Amino acid sequence: MYSSSGFEGNLYNFLDQEPQRAPIGVFDSGVGGLTVLRQLYRQLPHESIIYFGDTARLPYGIRSQADILQFVREILDWMQQQRVKMVIMACNTSSALALEIVREEYKIPILGVILPGAKAATQQGKRIGVIATPATAKSNAYKHAILEINPDVEVWQVGCPEFVPLIEQNRIDDPYTTEVARSYLEPLLQQDIDTLVYGCTHYPLLAPVVRSLVPSQVKIIDPAVHVVTACSQELDLLGLSNTHPPLPTRFVVSGCPQQFAQSGVQWLGCTPMVESVNWASVPVSQL
Repeated sequence: MYSSSGFEGNLYNFLDQEPQRAPIGVFDSGVGGLTVLRQLYRQLPHESIIYFGDTARLPYGIRSQADILQFVREILDWMQQQRVKMVIMACNTSSALALEIVREEYKIPILGVILPGAKAATQQGKRIGVIATPATAKSNAYKHAILEINPDVEVWQVGCPEFVPLIEQNRIDDPYTTEVARSYLEPLLQQDIDTLVYGCTHYPLLAPVVRSLVPSQVKIIDPAVHVVTACSQELDLLGLSNTHPPLPTRFVVSGCPQQFAQSGVQWLGCTPMVESVNWASVPVSQL
């Protein structure tokens, strides 16, 4: 996918000698993982990062497990070629449907967002609502994780198929988005929840809309915050924390780089330089 120039070869040799200076790989189906990236900037400012958005195949939340697993393997193979030292699945659907499988297949440390988010939720409340993609909700990954930590809490989940497309289309301020959000949140609010979990890394981008619809006493959990805390702890444990100045973040997508740059600018505060990569094949399920 990328030819190894002399510079790249020298860089890889350098990273082999000082693995702590290697980048962290972060991937998502689109711009949602930028919520994790922003937390990396805040909590781990010395780390270099490669961000991959699989924009040619989003949304992941309506895909089959077989598709998700294939996509994740392709991305992890590519990440390994980039010499990353750790991968964060900044995608709840991938974390729900593929994480445990690929952890057995790859030597590189891989973190998902569900367990850190579930732990944070159980520390905050007893009546927990989860908004997620249909695939994540159907998997019951959050419910299982939360109840495994504390079987005395109650958990309700709602699949939200329209959220990711609306976010990727920059329609957050559209009145239609507010009405969609109201319809998704209403069943949870009827259960008198005290905690709401963003079960998709795209959803914190809807924070102004969600907060306007949810009572102020309801605590909102953003798993992006907590997966980066887990990442920091894992890096320390493995002796891989970087103390040197970071390299510029590298943004790569499987779809249109211009569209990603336009979508990402409002979350990053600047227009990112975005590369594109073409997979040998881009399978599409019968949706």
